[in-house]
Amino acid sequence: MKITRQKHAKKNMGFYKYNFGFREPFQVLLDGTFCQAALRNKIQIRDQLPGYLGGAAQLCTTRCVLKELESLGKELYGAKLIAQRFQVRNCSHFKDPVSGSACLLSMIEEGNPHHYFIGTQDQDLARKIKKRPGVPLLFIIQNTMVLDKPSARSLASVQAMQTNQLIPEHQKESIERLKEEQGLVKTASHKIRKRKKAAGPNPLSCLKKKKKGQETSQVSATKKKTSRKRRKKTAGGVLQLGPQNAEA
Repeated sequence: MKITRQKHAKKNMGFYKYNFGFREPFQVLLDGTFCQAALRNKIQIRDQLPGYLGGAAQLCTTRCVLKELESLGKELYGAKLIAQRFQVRNCSHFKDPVSGSACLLSMIEEGNPHHYFIGTQDQDLARKIKKRPGVPLLFIIQNTMVLDKPSARSLASVQAMQTNQLIPEHQKESIERLKEEQGLVKTASHKIRKRKKAAGPNPLSCLKKKKKGQETSQVSATKKKTSRKRRKKTAGGVLQLGPQNAEA
């Protein structure tokens, strides 16, 4: 049974690490009901929780939770002593304290940017937490701490992120920056291709075509010229040879 529980915890932790960026040390916000259940079931939260989550954990609470435990009197005195050992995280209710459940809900607003786990036995609070994506929920059952499986809202959010619908803008910028550093994205200078200039008309094609009659006349004229030159040369040769033949 313990091995199966550890397998489920490891699987759920992998989901939150891979999809929502949870890292060690894990920030775990606990309310008075969780501390009371741990006291009643003799669970050592500080010793057992890191081993269950598979990494270092920082146990935290808020001033509103401590104020609520003080107001409930002796019945929750032991739970108050346990909660006082944890780190106190600043909330926005310093002047006007609210209930512990309302305070914890305010700590995970805007997408749970600090990656808090929430430990509570309050069913109403747990139901509200499940409506917010990326918030792991811890509770105690049968003398053991249990990490609840990802809620339907968290699963839907991951599916939407995989289709690139809900990726935050700062994550897109960091992804593009990493791609450029690794040389996976071509810069704008590579993308812009130089357009060839429109070539002008061929100068030879612009010449006027000669008529066939003109071409034939020019050809005949050149032939006549060449034939005249040949006749002159032959005539000159005969004149030179004439006297020599007479002396002979």
